Amino acid sequence: MNNSKNYNTSDLSYDELATLLSKERLEQVLYFDSIDSTNNKLRELAKNGAPAGTVVLANHQSAGRGRRGRNFSSPKDAGIYLSILMRPNCTPQECTSLTPWTAVAITRAIFHLINIAPSIKWVNDLYMNNKKICGILTELSMDNENKKVSHVVIGVGVNINESSIDFPLDLRDIATSIYAETNQKINRSRLAFAIIKELDNMIANWPEAKDEYLNAYREYNLTTKSQISIVSGDTLIPVTPLKINDDFSLQVRHQDGRLENLSSGEVSIRL
Repeated sequence: MNNSKNYNTSDLSYDELATLLSKERLEQVLYFDSIDSTNNKLRELAKNGAPAGTVVLANHQSAGRGRRGRNFSSPKDAGIYLSILMRPNCTPQECTSLTPWTAVAITRAIFHLINIAPSIKWVNDLYMNNKKICGILTELSMDNENKKVSHVVIGVGVNINESSIDFPLDLRDIATSIYAETNQKINRSRLAFAIIKELDNMIANWPEAKDEYLNAYREYNLTTKSQISIVSGDTLIPVTPLKINDDFSLQVRHQDGRLENLSSGEVSIRL
């Protein structure tokens, strides 16, 4: 599945990836200089029989998406926008751990390259200095006959080499990049390679390595060390975060003392 004509001359290119990935792995990587959404493209490919492990990688997204239909800013020549395909034999509930597992995998990839680990904001964002550098969007497709998951598309967007002024005004207080926080310019092809490698390891070890990923998720998580609120419509409900449960849900205590376990599909958290 070679898409070598769609590359540019920046630090993220099909040619440079070809020097890092094996020939066999590269055959399942499609690179686009610009695309509406890597998740959209990969969902289309999955419906047409693309094999597990297929990756769609882009230098720019014109319609990047986050959770709950939010826009994800995806400027050209600055970040990595990548989606990978899984075909797990599982129920939707069993797949809920894939988002936190992915957060651990991306954290490891970044640490491998710059020796600095981002923090994880429950459930799907990576942060540096209390600002977002990465979002993760996991989308399931069902087989209606057996009620199992037919495939999973995991999308990752990482802000890498933007300066602070590159972000829209309404995002500058909440979003940042690796470069803006560390003053390190990163070769995006090398980070894309590290991410693909860590995601491949994650997929190979899921779900057997649950304890390893759960422990890492707890170690990197900043939510349990922060003051947080649950976003419910236009209302912010202050709660005290207590712990990440064994199923990756978040246990919180309400102001009236009531305990609640939050699952990722139900709520948004504000630090």
